[in-house]
Amino acid sequence: MEKFVIQGGVPLSGEITAAGNKNAALPILAACLLTEEELVIANVPRIRDTEAQIALLVKLGVEVEWVAANTVRLCAKDVTETTLDEGLSAAIRASFLLAGPLLARFGEVHMPPPGGDFIGRRRLDAHLDAFRELGARVGGQRWIELTAPPGGLRACEIFMDEPSVMGTENALMAAALTPGETIISNAASEPHVQDLARLLVKMGAPVSGIGSNVMVVTGRDKLGGAEHTVTPDHIEIASFMALAAATGGELRIHDVEPLDLLMIRRQFRRLGFQSVIEGRDVIVPPAQNLRVQADAGGAIPKIEDGPWPAFPADLTSIALALATQAEGEILIFEKMFENRLFFVDKLVAMGARITLCDPHRAIVSGPARLHGERVDSPDIRAGMAMLIAALAAEGTSHIGNIRQIDRGYEDIDSRLKSLGAHIERVDD
Repeated sequence: MEKFVIQGGVPLSGEITAAGNKNAALPILAACLLTEEELVIANVPRIRDTEAQIALLVKLGVEVEWVAANTVRLCAKDVTETTLDEGLSAAIRASFLLAGPLLARFGEVHMPPPGGDFIGRRRLDAHLDAFRELGARVGGQRWIELTAPPGGLRACEIFMDEPSVMGTENALMAAALTPGETIISNAASEPHVQDLARLLVKMGAPVSGIGSNVMVVTGRDKLGGAEHTVTPDHIEIASFMALAAATGGELRIHDVEPLDLLMIRRQFRRLGFQSVIEGRDVIVPPAQNLRVQADAGGAIPKIEDGPWPAFPADLTSIALALATQAEGEILIFEKMFENRLFFVDKLVAMGARITLCDPHRAIVSGPARLHGERVDSPDIRAGMAMLIAALAAEGTSHIGNIRQIDRGYEDIDSRLKSLGAHIERVDD
């Protein structure tokens, strides 16, 4: 076990390049199972979650080779196994993304329960309903057994009962290897879903409506190989923006997709946080005057999440941490997961003024003079929120269970050091 020891109160300044989107890399890695030909995927973040996904693929028989620091070659030509390893699957939620490709290609798959952050109930119904619409039989209890009908899956119309990101991704991959036209309505449209769809097009399955909530997939009976570069991670970019603003630093982040930051920058402006886009860079000016911007009539504003293009649920923890350094009151409304905000007691212990109204809503009153504390990271984004708080605080903080942070942020301590952070990774 390792922990971070952080000496706070130092502005983070400099330049940094965005890593690849982890939530795009995970389904894109899974898509190698759709073809016997090679996929070469660049800009893959080297984090615990992608390593766990690759370990699952290797266990199934996929040939994997890192051909550069962040570029991986995958070939699933010799895969015959359709039962996932239970221990490896327990490491990540994204293990369930292997269900769609295996079902479409081999006609069956045996899925153990997926792992991942415990931030509330995370339904699999959207995935299973999509597979049923494609003609699959769904059985099992704790383990889920999927079986295609004789002759394979059939093209159809799928209406997602919720715009589930991973459910949409599984439906896209299964439909891509199912001949005919499949329409997916009420689909998720996040940047990572769009990136997977662009890869499927390169592999030979046309997809129209990318970026919308209705996508039409023209499936094929065989898909080919492709080369693809994973899109920049807008969640990581926003996390670094918040780190700079909370510490009063000046930061330039290279290789961003400006359109992916539109709603994020708009919601951050509710905290008085200003940023500038220059080409494919985003700039955080120094010495931000963080002050909550009241709604019309002087009402207390809120930052709330929702399906894309609304504010991402993965950033509510980061927005909450940043709000502790803004003057005024703001409501943080996390609609999707009932346990996401259950880390706020750790920020309160550091001096934050936060009222947890219920599992989904918290009122933050700032600015708070934070101080160092000993805390643990319960999940990826809460871990980053505590990093923001620790780097903005006076004194020394110890953050334990940092493997959670490592699941989503590549080489985070070295990258923070390059910006001037006083952070050390030590044995706990």
